[in-house]
Amino acid sequence: MKKCSGRIQTAILSAAMCMALAGSMTAGAAESSVKDEDSVKTQASGTEAAAPSEEVTLNFWHHYSAQSPENETLMNDLIPKFEKENPGITVNAVSHEWADLHDKILISAQSDTLPDVARLDSAWVPEFQKMGILVPLNQEMSDFSDVSGGLLESAMTTAQIGGDSYALALNTNTKILYYNVQGLKDAGVDVPKTMDEFAEACRKLSGTNKNGQQVWGYDEPGLSGWNLCPFIWSMGGAITNEDQTKATGYLNGEKTVAAIQMFADLAKEGAITGWNSGDIPMTDGFGTGRYMMLLEGPWKVSELAGAYPDLEYAVAPVPAGEGGSVSVLGGEDIGMFKSAHKDAAWKFMKFMTSEYAQEAMAKCGQIPCNKEALESDTVKKADFAPYIEQLKTAKSRPTVASWSEIDSKLSEAVTGVVNGDTTAQDAMDQLAAEVDELLEEE
Repeated sequence: MKKCSGRIQTAILSAAMCMALAGSMTAGAAESSVKDEDSVKTQASGTEAAAPSEEVTLNFWHHYSAQSPENETLMNDLIPKFEKENPGITVNAVSHEWADLHDKILISAQSDTLPDVARLDSAWVPEFQKMGILVPLNQEMSDFSDVSGGLLESAMTTAQIGGDSYALALNTNTKILYYNVQGLKDAGVDVPKTMDEFAEACRKLSGTNKNGQQVWGYDEPGLSGWNLCPFIWSMGGAITNEDQTKATGYLNGEKTVAAIQMFADLAKEGAITGWNSGDIPMTDGFGTGRYMMLLEGPWKVSELAGAYPDLEYAVAPVPAGEGGSVSVLGGEDIGMFKSAHKDAAWKFMKFMTSEYAQEAMAKCGQIPCNKEALESDTVKKADFAPYIEQLKTAKSRPTVASWSEIDSKLSEAVTGVVNGDTTAQDAMDQLAAEVDELLEEE
């Protein structure tokens, strides 16, 4: 009887334990269900979720110079504000030199040690996209359209590849016409508004000054896409078709060839210079009255103020042609790598492109991409204010992975034309065929 009683007690105890465990599991499931329901309600209402249970450290690589006002703003204002607004997320920002950052990303991609987020030169995005290391934001971020809609459309094209967007526009720039006020006045030349007027102004402004020194109507320090695209596009030409899959018929089209020929003719007449070894550097040539006009970005304002504070100059839009007044887009994007802590990384990207962050960087001379920041008094009073209108029509260079190679070939081909080694049509015909081959490999 005792043995029988012991077995019964054991059975009763086991049953009780099972019932308790079952009750605990049921309560846990109910609690989990409530939490899930609350989570759905929170998401539906748009309320920010609570701080993450796990601490997240975001690695952010950039090329703001370590001693620059931009880096000081990033480290002392923006990151502290972001971390305060997003408890549980810490941002580890690392500054690299521009070229070093590019190479560091390439090396890190091979060893799976990429950062979460990086500030990328817009020209790098196609290359990294082809490597398969960038997140297609429009596919993975549910509010991408809302975020991107608040940014400058032209700047956003720098990260659009094959119908997807691989970064957000962070800051932008372009080029406009600088001219020597007294030089144009002395020569009786009006500020050129069209490409025909520009070519004629170059001729009239060239010659010798009162000291017997040669003067050129226009200075162009290079013959790459950054230098040539404003002329090609404004004159109605193109580098490729809209799909960026073909160059023949575009790069060697009549209007593109005409733009290259204009450069060659003006160079032969001694009206333009700048790309040759030994030519006067741009800032010095313009500051001393040896170059009468140039196309440059907003950084030229501070350069001239520092080196030639008494120079009287003014700015104007890129002279218009059949294609309008079209300049070239520069600037940086902020992108996310596929190995990132994606939720936290996206929050940081949205913050860095927000009105607050963009206006803070505008105070350091960075042209915002956020539309609301562009309307701020900070921007309207900035040295770069004259660039804002030009940005509305500026275009991105082809967003293809082979652009660096294409650009190098373009520079080489056009140099041959301006040096008289070949005709513009022959050079562009050959180049278009070579570019077609590169585009087929995309």
